[in-house]
Amino acid sequence: MVQPTATTELVRLTVNGKLSEFVVEPWTTLLEVLRDELKMTRTKEGCSVGECSSCAVIMDKKVVNSCLILAVDARDAEVVTVEGMATEGEFHPMQEAFVDHVAIQARAGAEGLTARQEFLTFCHICCGHCAVKVTVANGMIVDMAPDMESGLYNEMCVVKKGRLSIPEIHTHHDRLLYPMKRMGQRGAGKWERISWDEALDTIAARLQEIKGKYGPEYVVLGLGEPKGLEFAFAERFATAFGTPNVVTPGWLCGVTFGMANMFTFGSVAVPDEEHKPALLALWGVNPNHTTGGIRRETISAILESGAKLVVVDPRKIDLASAADLWIRPRPGSDGALALGLLKVIVEERLYDQEIVANATIGFDRLEEQLRTFSLEDVEKVTWVPARQIREFARLYAQAHPASIQWGNALDQGVHSFQLHRALAIMVGISGNLNVPGGQVFLDAGSNYVRPGRFFLLNKMRRNAEKALGREYPLAIRSAFISARSFVKAVLTEQPYRPRAGLFILTNPVVSYPAARETYEALMKLDFTVVFELFMTPTAALADIVLPAAAGMEHDEVGYWPGWYGEVRAHPKVVDPPGECWADTKIINELAKRLGLGEHFWEEDGEAMDSWLEPSGITFETLKRKRTLLPKKEYAGASYRTPSGKLEVYCKQLEELNLSPLPTWQELSAMPETAEEFPLLLTNSKEEVYVNTGYKNLPSLRAMRPEPLVQMNPETARNAGLDEGDEIYIETKNGRIKQRLALDPNLDPRVVHASFGWWFPEDRTGLYGWDRANINVLTGDDGPYDPSVGCMVLRGVPCRVQKA
Repeated sequence: MVQPTATTELVRLTVNGKLSEFVVEPWTTLLEVLRDELKMTRTKEGCSVGECSSCAVIMDKKVVNSCLILAVDARDAEVVTVEGMATEGEFHPMQEAFVDHVAIQARAGAEGLTARQEFLTFCHICCGHCAVKVTVANGMIVDMAPDMESGLYNEMCVVKKGRLSIPEIHTHHDRLLYPMKRMGQRGAGKWERISWDEALDTIAARLQEIKGKYGPEYVVLGLGEPKGLEFAFAERFATAFGTPNVVTPGWLCGVTFGMANMFTFGSVAVPDEEHKPALLALWGVNPNHTTGGIRRETISAILESGAKLVVVDPRKIDLASAADLWIRPRPGSDGALALGLLKVIVEERLYDQEIVANATIGFDRLEEQLRTFSLEDVEKVTWVPARQIREFARLYAQAHPASIQWGNALDQGVHSFQLHRALAIMVGISGNLNVPGGQVFLDAGSNYVRPGRFFLLNKMRRNAEKALGREYPLAIRSAFISARSFVKAVLTEQPYRPRAGLFILTNPVVSYPAARETYEALMKLDFTVVFELFMTPTAALADIVLPAAAGMEHDEVGYWPGWYGEVRAHPKVVDPPGECWADTKIINELAKRLGLGEHFWEEDGEAMDSWLEPSGITFETLKRKRTLLPKKEYAGASYRTPSGKLEVYCKQLEELNLSPLPTWQELSAMPETAEEFPLLLTNSKEEVYVNTGYKNLPSLRAMRPEPLVQMNPETARNAGLDEGDEIYIETKNGRIKQRLALDPNLDPRVVHASFGWWFPEDRTGLYGWDRANINVLTGDDGPYDPSVGCMVLRGVPCRVQKA
């Protein structure tokens, strides 16, 4: 018998009544074991993504698709295949189940299986929200395809992660199906199934107890990336309950961009996708791997029109090969680079002089600031040659129109707000604001209730004096707190110690910076509730876990990213498994138990009609229309600022104790490397996964089975490392292990690691949350963005060595 190694595992299975043992790699599927090891070839390999059911077997008395189940997840299971059911002359009862569900194997009734239904909806996996056609049979999603006939946006992902993952999520054997309460110590994995009534009654009682004893602010909500109305529901719940403490991704995703635009223009400006620019700049975004901004099909059309392309990224992403100019900055130095561009545009008078003369406030202050440094100073900080900075600035300012799509990377540092301010000023003074092909304002006001009103902030002002992180004014102004404000308060008990946490489709142990401190904070809470699809490292620390319905398992309105102003109908196409509830239903029912029913609805679905009230239509009507698009006006810039002008120098910021102008002193400050930690660590979102999710889905795991860390061959050679080595990445905060992949296009001073990794197959602890999690390497000791509280997440000093 082959013995397991450090990278393989021993699995025991009872297959057709016979116990067998195998040594498998972590990503080996049950199908591969049955066919390759046991030669049970009547279990077919069909689509390999769980759509055709030709690989179906019975595992622990349930029909499952063996191509979707990792062998390690089937450990100690009882498996029955078609070979194990044969009887003379008639079907075995379990063969009848195959007739009902997977007749392709039983070879009976295949032609007359349940009729298929097709639904038109939108993918919910990421911010792209592709229009899709979903095929359902026997209560399961059996196919997803791009909706090519509607004219609505669809790409179905370069790696098909939505198309592959959504059917798997619906039928995955590890889905949480029932409410559960913890029975042993936190993290011990001992649970008892309970009813929804017991779960909600227990939660309501504990929250009321904490509110009465300490105050509502002692309850903290933690929210993940918005998919539908659950985000708005949770914010509404927080306001009605009385807590100002809601942790959202806003402090490191999107809010600094939006607020910088609001303080500069009075509105949020995004790339115009209806008209082609003469130049497109992609800054800190990789449209071939992730979306949420300008779309791949739009980029292709722009390039085919002959437009110039500039890519700003420490890595040579695919589109950089097609670029007229690839800028490779030091990770985290984007703010200094933006000021360098402004310096060239202003000093060479490449700006729109009419706009500057008649429609700006404080331009002379900007001129003074830009004289305080040289392009050689910018080159030293950013590693970008001064000649490239001049070339980029001239290309952008002289192309009319020009458009910039920036990505999440620009939100994740201590300069993110002022970086976005500098870029907004550059867009405005160059004449690229609210013109066809430039950055445009979108008016979504007539489509749905604005978030502030839906959050009840127009009726019930939150007590900002009791909010954690009051030192970050733009976070409080945007109805959230940063993760670090929450974690720090729990650990230091200053200004007070939060007692309870409700976490809705978020995995803070992996996704929050300073992961070890986050783990300690969650362990210290008196009471924790998690809404989830699967058990995660965070859910494993909860007192009560509630099974959430996935997208397509309930009716939903999609509106995120909010600044694009689009509203989509996401109709239910399949029933949720077990007793899973939509997040909105959970919040709605909990609110009623807490005596907050006057602010909620008899049924959560009624909220969709309320949300759509300004549009004059109902959700049923929206399902027929499918989407509502925002209005666009290309009448030049119309500023909604207090001055009615583009506010280069912003007095509102001064009143909030923030710099009224982007400054070289602030944006040039970088973490210092040292002999002990001579390299700089950065990261990006992976093309296969979405944030920290879905590492347990075989189709995605087969494409990226383990986390990879990239570095230049020169860097690896100097450290004695070879391609494929497992290596340690270490900072002053901790150490993790990932597998090395060489990239000759990376700067030799940079290390690029994978984000969001944990190991659902590791059942010995908290799913290996600290083995490869890059947030083990990030710290909580500052500095922080003074507007929202973000810390250094790109350009962290590190070192590497062979594991």
